[in-house]
Amino acid sequence: MAKPTGQGAKKLATLSRRERECMDVLYQRGQATVAEVQEALTDPPGYSAVRATLNVLMDKGHVQYKQDGPRYVYLPAIPAGSARNAAVEHLVKTFFGGSAEEAAVALLEMSDTKIPRDAIERLTRGIQSARKEGR
Repeated sequence: MAKPTGQGAKKLATLSRRERECMDVLYQRGQATVAEVQEALTDPPGYSAVRATLNVLMDKGHVQYKQDGPRYVYLPAIPAGSARNAAVEHLVKTFFGGSAEEAAVALLEMSDTKIPRDAIERLTRGIQSARKEGR
């Protein structure tokens, strides 16, 4: 699995709570207008505040837009895979002291975790691959 660059992880870590919420909406939907982002937010601010937040995210390099007639449609500028890797790296560093093993064990010990046979086989192959690479 590709490791996120330190720069990518740092960029994602610098987002405010509201910026993260907007990014979550964009990643979940793939793209959205200001009104659609606003509608999806919990306790949403006004339209202008959402538009301003999306503009800040554009300035930070997280969001881009395309024009669809008279409206702007916003979409993530960072591929979902890169953002996912950076988020997992941040989670592991923050809550598991940097230990991927502890994070994996915590996921497997979750009471509602039901892992299909094919997923167990993929995990086993991943562990075997990591051993071969000395990780």
